[in-house]
Amino acid sequence: MTNKIAIVTGAARGIGLATTKLFLNNNWSVAMIDRDEDELANAAAALTGALPFICDVSIPEMVTTTMATILEKYGRIDALVNNAGVAIFKPLEEMDVECWRTVMATNLDGVFLCSQAAIPALKKTRGAIVNIGSISAVRASTLRVAYGTSKAAVVHLTKQLAVELGDYGVRVNCVSPGPVKTKLAAAVHTPDIIKAYYDGIPLNRSATEQDIAETVVFLCSEKAAYITGQMIAVDGGFDASGIGLPALRASRQ
Repeated sequence: MTNKIAIVTGAARGIGLATTKLFLNNNWSVAMIDRDEDELANAAAALTGALPFICDVSIPEMVTTTMATILEKYGRIDALVNNAGVAIFKPLEEMDVECWRTVMATNLDGVFLCSQAAIPALKKTRGAIVNIGSISAVRASTLRVAYGTSKAAVVHLTKQLAVELGDYGVRVNCVSPGPVKTKLAAAVHTPDIIKAYYDGIPLNRSATEQDIAETVVFLCSEKAAYITGQMIAVDGGFDASGIGLPALRASRQ
């Protein structure tokens, strides 16, 4: 096996699938992880150089088994993209513990579990980890008490991993998207909420899945050989503008 090997979690759709395709276009092979068996099978069937692996990243035993299977299949791991995530948007007083734990289990625990399982192989290849955060990690807003907190924790976990793994040449970074044009976003947000987002984006558009994938693949490449411990906001200037999110409260009234 001469190709570099990337693992992408949450690879069946959205940013994960776009990232998988871009890795393939750059002559990597990809292990696609997702818990949605049917969707993952359909996505992988259309691709050459990618294999599907069913795994819920919030379950430690599944992660351990899946990582071992991937390593047995490919013999190496050069990059891990922790993209799998869930979003439950509720007001603070309506966010019960079960919903809170559901978000944390995938968004935070999943990143920890997959990274920990991949570390021995990544040390051998001096590979890279890219975690998918969110601009909600640094900008609080309504309805995102669990989601935003989980992503803020991912940003710090990224720094912790980068510091601990630097001696082994393993780089760890985080990509934090602003509003992204995905089917999930369209299903969750009403047109007035999307407009409120646009009002706060200097580039006046949502990101595409490809915009995020380009940054992820760059950070996994040798072109980013001296970048580690960083959170890169791919947000069209959303965070820099300092406006936009308060409008979400008014849009719900």
